[in-house]
Amino acid sequence: MGLALRYTYISPIPFNYRFLTHAHSHVAMLGWVYLMLYTLFIYFFVPEKKPIYNRLFWVTELAVVGMMISFPFQGYAAISISFSTLHIFCSYYFVRLIWKNHKTDSVVTSYLLKSSLIFMTVSTIGVWCLGPAVGLLGQASAFYQIAIQFFLHFQFNGWFLIAVLAVLIYKLQIKDSKEFRTFFKLLIISTILTFALPVNWFAPHISLLWINGLGVFLQIISLILFLKLIKKPFKQLLDSSSKITRYMFHFSLLCFILKIGLQTLSLIPEISNMAFQHRNLVIGFIHLTMLGVISGFLFAFILQSKLVTQSRNLNYGMYIFILGFILTEIIIIAQGCLFYVGIGLLPNYYVLLFISSILLPLGVFSLIFNIYKTKLV
Repeated sequence: MGLALRYTYISPIPFNYRFLTHAHSHVAMLGWVYLMLYTLFIYFFVPEKKPIYNRLFWVTELAVVGMMISFPFQGYAAISISFSTLHIFCSYYFVRLIWKNHKTDSVVTSYLLKSSLIFMTVSTIGVWCLGPAVGLLGQASAFYQIAIQFFLHFQFNGWFLIAVLAVLIYKLQIKDSKEFRTFFKLLIISTILTFALPVNWFAPHISLLWINGLGVFLQIISLILFLKLIKKPFKQLLDSSSKITRYMFHFSLLCFILKIGLQTLSLIPEISNMAFQHRNLVIGFIHLTMLGVISGFLFAFILQSKLVTQSRNLNYGMYIFILGFILTEIIIIAQGCLFYVGIGLLPNYYVLLFISSILLPLGVFSLIFNIYKTKLV
């Protein structure tokens, strides 16, 4: 779907661009990341695999497929909203089941796991606010836009990111310590405070910039503590992993550091305004978080598992994905910067972006093919 969106700028396709965008984002978030985290949480943290988890998985999958089919044709309408609502209620039930049945000897993992589930639940408040926002003030209102940003911010930075860190820290067997608790508190506080930046885009106030600044400062400290915490066990994890798995872990960790580095640049008001005014920069940052950090770690977890067989084709597939990600990020961000300085479009911008984007699904298909091949063996 993402590839189709980029092709629309080269040649028209028989779909409404905005509707397809909704389908793309919902399937990427709820079909890929959500279901991977669903599976990882049950695999690692639920000792008794009751049938309810399997049934709930397939109901959730039905909701995702329903959104995938309905959004491209009608956008936000009765059918797509019904499937979206079904997914939200499935997620609430998932939270209840995991909260009740998860067991882990690691206190640090439990903290991160529960926090991610809380953020996931809280993020849906933004979705429930969309209806009243449209009815009272319309889609152009600050209330409507802030409700969307509330959902996205706490999904990406709360639920997805912290859930991935929960699995990573479980694998690294990090022990409880004063250093971890400081990192954890700063991570949670900074996640909440940095929501002030997207709010400031639609309801500007000087206090929001100061709140975001404090959040970014605490986030930098939490990153330093995190890197210090994982330094030794992360090296041990890499030493016991295959070459491509090591590359994927390094890639995702580098993207995580880069993400926080870019958020630090938002402290400069001119850069923050530039990012808001030029959509390319926002898309580049979202893809850095979703494809680089979150998907990077999820791919690393898959590569480390028995789902795949290490092979040259698998390595090539992952290298192709990383190359596609790097090229598309460079092209998107460079174009955003050129728009900012008033230069205009890069020569053959849309063609270059589309060709680079082809590498992303190619890499994913390579991974899927390897998983099915491994299963057959």
